Amino acid sequence: MPRSVNAVASRARRKKILKATKGNFGRRKNVWTVAKNTYEKGLGYAYRDRKRKKGQFRALWIQRINAAARIEGVSYSKLMGAMTKQNIEINRKVLADLAVNHPDAFKAVVQKAMAN
Repeated sequence: MPRSVNAVASRARRKKILKATKGNFGRRKNVWTVAKNTYEKGLGYAYRDRKRKKGQFRALWIQRINAAARIEGVSYSKLMGAMTKQNIEINRKVLADLAVNHPDAFKAVVQKAMAN
């Protein structure tokens, strides 16, 4: 009985990875073993950076809130502490959007938080 190797599936699998590495430089795009390593490494970076992206956005929101808060004469940490004491529960994403797009609303939030 002849040996069965399922060449159709293996070729399809290789073609899928070679297609994904199409834009790479040199042997990374057309030599199977190098392309496979490149592809797997890329998947690892993609997974890591999906997590990292969330932290980068949080840092951006904090910078925007801090800049807008300092215009109102208070630092970011003082503002966030005051908001916690006043039980104002607005997350950083929404607060940063207010700071950039609705400065009057942000000013009202700051005044409400700083009122003792």
